[in-house]
Amino acid sequence: MIESEALEKTNRINLLFDFYEALLTEKQQMFLKAYFHDDYTLGEIAAEFQISRQAVFEHIKRAEQSLMDYEHKLQLLEKHERRLAASREIGKLLEDAGPALSRQVNSLLDRMLD
Repeated sequence: MIESEALEKTNRINLLFDFYEALLTEKQQMFLKAYFHDDYTLGEIAAEFQISRQAVFEHIKRAEQSLMDYEHKLQLLEKHERRLAASREIGKLLEDAGPALSRQVNSLLDRMLD
């Protein structure tokens, strides 16, 4: 259970990072990439940047909070997830439609989600 929660948190942070990376400071970007994307430990990051593990932890926590604050205000990830869910629902409805209509609508949905 704890592992699945950790994985869920990592996936959410990575998604938020995809949307809001440019809004973070350079240092926040580096630490989050190292920790969440590259799977470095706090100790490895601390050694790389010659700072304490606690300092790395604090930078990462602040960056996570910034990502959550941006999402709370802008809701880009939430809107993206709603569009994906709507797209899946439309896809299910199109299963009963003719192949030509299905291709046209799927093409439009793909363009919309890009």
